Amino acid sequence: MELFDSHCHLTAEQFDADRDAVIQRAMDAGVTRILTLATDVSSSRAAIALAEKFDAVFCAIGIHPESVAKAATRDLRLIRELAAHPKVVALGEIGLDFYWDKTTADLQQKFFEQQLELAAELNLPVCIHDRDAHDKLIATLENFAPAPPRGALHAFSGDAALAQRAFDLGYVVSFGGPITFKNNKTAPALLNALPLEKILIETDAPYLTPHPWRGKRNEPAYVKLVAQQIATARGLSVAQVAAQTTHNALELFRLKGQ
Repeated sequence: MELFDSHCHLTAEQFDADRDAVIQRAMDAGVTRILTLATDVSSSRAAIALAEKFDAVFCAIGIHPESVAKAATRDLRLIRELAAHPKVVALGEIGLDFYWDKTTADLQQKFFEQQLELAAELNLPVCIHDRDAHDKLIATLENFAPAPPRGALHAFSGDAALAQRAFDLGYVVSFGGPITFKNNKTAPALLNALPLEKILIETDAPYLTPHPWRGKRNEPAYVKLVAQQIATARGLSVAQVAAQTTHNALELFRLKGQ
């Protein structure tokens, strides 16, 4: 069984003490590929350096919506340059977040659109952050359709209708730890309603740790718990979910054969 953690943050300081061991535990658990994502130029460089060190690790680079207040126009030029690295397979984490700070909404929108344009130019998929911004974000993507033609809505928290709008644009949705939470009553029906070929699995490590480790640091090895939850909801084996979601990620990030 092969698992693909399609979204985590291995360069986060929470992994400074045991990063190599975390990656080894993931591989021991059947995670054959990991996508680590950046939030700014500094973490983009760190993500590339980590991906150079491990064959199983690939990276996405970009400016996160929570980072735009400290970003500059030159940062986008640097992201463009860094994107030429062969281990960079996507732009991300980019998007909109109106939960923490709505005062930066216009700036977030500017950076989001500029990075979508860059992704279209470079023919790279995008890994999208969407928190309390469903309508604005999907409208932005629809206005940019059909470019960029590929991408993933990370930590998907919308409904089936929103997912279908994303699918219509050529996107997929990604699920992580929250679908395993005992108080998430809507997850089973949603997971059963969506086509498995449009789903990725992720951890968002070190955040959003799945049950039964909720409250502790997350890590890529736990992505199997996400696959198990989807398997339970759909009446499938974990191996079936792992195989299809890994195939989906390999297709999206153009990693077949790697």
